[in-house]
Amino acid sequence: MPHNLVKVFTGSSISVLAIMDKLESNSIYPLIKDRSESARLAGFGATSIMQQELYVPKEEEKKTREIIRNLDL
Repeated sequence: MPHNLVKVFTGSSISVLAIMDKLESNSIYPLIKDRSESARLAGFGATSIMQQELYVPKEEEKKTREIIRNLDL
């Protein structure tokens, strides 16, 4: 994973999709990390229950956190 990314949210795939949609409409393009899906594809068991992580470039962190806060999730 690139070093300039910061984790801004961990939650359900539904919440992550809602945040991603709002971020993309603000020209912020996040990276989604799904450890459960990665483990499943590699042949291992799930590591967490349906949790995804959302990462954005460090320079977009402040704007992203404000957008997430305004979504009231």
